[in-house]
Amino acid sequence: MEIKHKSHLKETNNSKSFGFMPDNNEIHSFELSNKNGMKAEIINYGATVTSLQIPLSNGNLVDVVLGFDSLSSYLESYSLPSAPYFGTTVGRYAGRINKGNFALNGKTYQLNQNNNENSLHGGNVGFGKKTWNVTSQTSGENPSVTFSLISEDSDENYPGELQVDLTYTLTEENELKLEYKAVSTEDTIINLTHHSYFNLDGHQTSVLNQKIFIDAEKMLETNQENIPTGKFIDLNHHEFDFRTEKNCPASIDNSFVLKTTNEAVAALSSSKNNLKMNVFTDQPSVHIYVGGNCFDVLKGKNNAVYHSTSGICFETQNFPDAPNQARFPNPVLKKDEIYTQKTVYKFENIN
Repeated sequence: MEIKHKSHLKETNNSKSFGFMPDNNEIHSFELSNKNGMKAEIINYGATVTSLQIPLSNGNLVDVVLGFDSLSSYLESYSLPSAPYFGTTVGRYAGRINKGNFALNGKTYQLNQNNNENSLHGGNVGFGKKTWNVTSQTSGENPSVTFSLISEDSDENYPGELQVDLTYTLTEENELKLEYKAVSTEDTIINLTHHSYFNLDGHQTSVLNQKIFIDAEKMLETNQENIPTGKFIDLNHHEFDFRTEKNCPASIDNSFVLKTTNEAVAALSSSKNNLKMNVFTDQPSVHIYVGGNCFDVLKGKNNAVYHSTSGICFETQNFPDAPNQARFPNPVLKKDEIYTQKTVYKFENIN
């Protein structure tokens, strides 16, 4: 008989079992809720948001993120023709690194190549595939949960042992706030992001009738394999100029250049549900991706059939391939220095 390892995490009124990993470690789901009725559910596999329910002006709740009902589906999703990374925390390096290699302090590092010949979203076993520890929880107003991970030295061939802490806070202003902190024992590169697919009409529909706004006058130019060339594309008169909001495109996989601002850098809005999501970040880029296809292999939550326009990602981050591009923002985290990243998804009812 197999022995299941009960986690040392106690079952509390805001956490429940979400299943067992192949090594029999138990995964838990944690619920955060505020006084307005907004609810987030997050599992410690990948520090992954599985559900985000927003109260509408008509009193109903709508689940605005794609996800699965079972841990086994999250595990299986990495074997799909294109892994969706639903709701996960992406690291050590979000986006693509050209040929999976980079130089640091005169030494060349070869990462695992998991996307053609490139490295994508941290390699074969990125942070979204790891079991995180829960190191802190708060309840009451603005409840939060902190997930922590030790990525050992040479994990996926990255230098340095990296400790990452990610705190999710659900504020009374209907914000899901993500605060990342990381420190490394050696100089390394880092780029963390969040990979929820949002759909304000509900996760079982399409995003094509929703409108997006992005406060960017440039985006990164990329080659055939979606690797940045180092140049920028001026968005004036471009189909991806979203400074005036327009409908979600059916296909997009692009990094937009942001200015540091206290204003929303991007937004998604639904006239059907009179709902708007504003995105705030301290990062230099937001990578926009429309997708969610599960190729009729896996069913989503509540038996949803996810397709190529099921959701839209707002991946706030540094530029892809920045380790190989001198003109891009510096992705190096020096030994014993602290990396921080803050992103807020704020929801409001609109008339």
